[in-house]
Amino acid sequence: MVKIDDKVWQHRNQLTNGSERSLQELVKDKLVVFFYPRANTPGCTTESKEFSEQQKAFEALNCTVVGVSMDGLKKQQNFKNKYQMTIELIADVEGKLCEAFDVIKEKKMYGKTFMGIERSTFVLNHQGEILYEWRKVKVNGHVDAVLTEVKS
Repeated sequence: MVKIDDKVWQHRNQLTNGSERSLQELVKDKLVVFFYPRANTPGCTTESKEFSEQQKAFEALNCTVVGVSMDGLKKQQNFKNKYQMTIELIADVEGKLCEAFDVIKEKKMYGKTFMGIERSTFVLNHQGEILYEWRKVKVNGHVDAVLTEVKS
């Protein structure tokens, strides 16, 4: 089983509720960490809202859900408030979590190549081991698939 680096596991991140917490502090039995390219874009909004809508189902399984992008804290807070999300979002402005989970990839849009976050989701246990991972995520049906794996 792949384990994330202890420095990353214990690194304190800015959350939209104004606190700073490490992934280690956020995990219960399991922790879902989903990475999305940018707040307020259609796919990212849909995915984040769906995780938020299913938060109680995840909590019933003693699982915390947190979303991560490289947007600044204020943008993340506005995004969360605009859509009345109940999950916490992390402002990974320096990209430390993104790098640790290897989600920064070369992307192409409108004929231009650039580096950006590849939509990805990870389920970790309380020791920081990755139990499940999804890369190049398609939003439709994804949250239900993650919930199914967390239940197993």
